[in-house]
Amino acid sequence: MTTINAMDYEFRTARPEDTPAMEALDGSFTTRTIFHVAVTEDGFALQEIPVDPPLHKTFPAEATETDAADDGPAAEEDPNHRTFVAVGPDGCLAAFAAVSYAPWNRRLAIEDIEVAPAHRSQGLGRALMTHAADFARERGAGHIWLEVTNINAPAIHAYRRMGFTFCGLDTTLYDATPSSGERALYMSMPCP
Repeated sequence: MTTINAMDYEFRTARPEDTPAMEALDGSFTTRTIFHVAVTEDGFALQEIPVDPPLHKTFPAEATETDAADDGPAAEEDPNHRTFVAVGPDGCLAAFAAVSYAPWNRRLAIEDIEVAPAHRSQGLGRALMTHAADFARERGAGHIWLEVTNINAPAIHAYRRMGFTFCGLDTTLYDATPSSGERALYMSMPCP
């Protein structure tokens, strides 16, 4: 059996013709744990708790954040925006990360990062984050920042392994959306 890893993928800046594949990418996930959020007098506390049966989360097309990545050539003309893609050995788009840089606070935001289920656990997320960090350094960013739902424990664990730490909470971001009841956790790390 041949093992495929991130070295077997082509990483590049997205092209307009990548848009349909980015829109079609399955960003769903399944998890056996979630992070319960308790708002406290001095902030918030997180506790990882099991869920039984495992929770499967899918994202409706209209709820994805690929719109920032879908602007085609106009998005790539913006010097503070990039979308990076990973193309598999079969020529199919396997993952992408859309990022934006805000000069006023020197923050690079990970707007969206998705890895197709068949391509997970091969280092693609970490490789895309490396491309994002390179862009962050190029732009002069002081830190990298992202938002993740409290129920996406697999992503939270991956981000922590990459060096991200919790820095904030929004208990209302997902209200009146299909994700109502979930909590937005913010994570950041100094620009490497």
